[in-house]
Amino acid sequence: MTKNRIFSGIQPTGNLHLGNYLGAIRNWVQLQHDYECIFCIVDLHALTLPQDPLQLRHSTREVTAAYLAAGIDAEHCIIFNQSMVSAHAELAWLLGCLTPLGWLNRMTQFKEKAPKDRSNAGLGLYAYPVLMAADILAYKATHVPVGEDQKQHLELARDIAGAFNRRYEQDFFPLPEPQIFGPATRVMSLRDGMKKMSKSDTSDYSRINMTDDADAIALKIRRAKTDPEPLPDTLAALEERPEADNLVGIYAALAGESQEAALRRFAGQNFSTFKDALSELAVEVLGKVGGEMRRLMADPGHIDTVLRHGAERAAAISMPVLRAAQEITGLLRP
Repeated sequence: MTKNRIFSGIQPTGNLHLGNYLGAIRNWVQLQHDYECIFCIVDLHALTLPQDPLQLRHSTREVTAAYLAAGIDAEHCIIFNQSMVSAHAELAWLLGCLTPLGWLNRMTQFKEKAPKDRSNAGLGLYAYPVLMAADILAYKATHVPVGEDQKQHLELARDIAGAFNRRYEQDFFPLPEPQIFGPATRVMSLRDGMKKMSKSDTSDYSRINMTDDADAIALKIRRAKTDPEPLPDTLAALEERPEADNLVGIYAALAGESQEAALRRFAGQNFSTFKDALSELAVEVLGKVGGEMRRLMADPGHIDTVLRHGAERAAAISMPVLRAAQEITGLLRP
């Protein structure tokens, strides 16, 4: 069994934003030094909701560019898009046949994303947690980086792996462990401190996109919603002011320090002064990533080569796992 292998991925469903960078991609850059890492663009998952084909291809390349621009080494790690490796879908069918409906009925994301008339929801939206389990188990990943909204899916992957092992009385799939990074970086909307920063938010000033240039980043921070009072001097007081809490949290994450340390630095200052400092830091950190993303996106052929090479390496790991699972299951293969 492979030791210390990471699997994780992002859906190509629109503009990547600051929350994607701070909550996931930046952490993955550090993981590559300590784990064997497989980073996927999960384009099959994106199909659970309607997608424009041209935009889906563009977004797949954009996520790849973000991985590379942030510092993930495509020679050291495996970067590929999910649909290039058939083991994901094939293993999902085997695992789906072992997954009770009751387990899927507990998944909260289906309840959140399904239309009010559940009879019109697609099967993919209901069953995609099984595909997510296949993504992980096809590589016998030992660790999976997870946020709060993905913990339930990792627990399901562990349950499915255990069900397969029990059914066929073999210790075949490892039970993947969550990879936790300490306090989560939860980035909220710049226009509403109670709402998570989202790709689907239609407000141009609600989120900082990873491809924004320096002027756009600075303008969005200047226009971020705040209150008229100076910054407080305690975390307890800061938590009572969600927009202020969000901006200080963003500064702390970009600076690589605790929120308490960031607050000490700016306590008592007005927001115009703090926003200037936050803008300068955000441009320094994210501006470089965005510039490199734009450069990479100008050469889609290079991105496609990275994905093809990654898919070949991914298939070399996952296809033998799939074939072994098929053999265990009793399927007759040539």
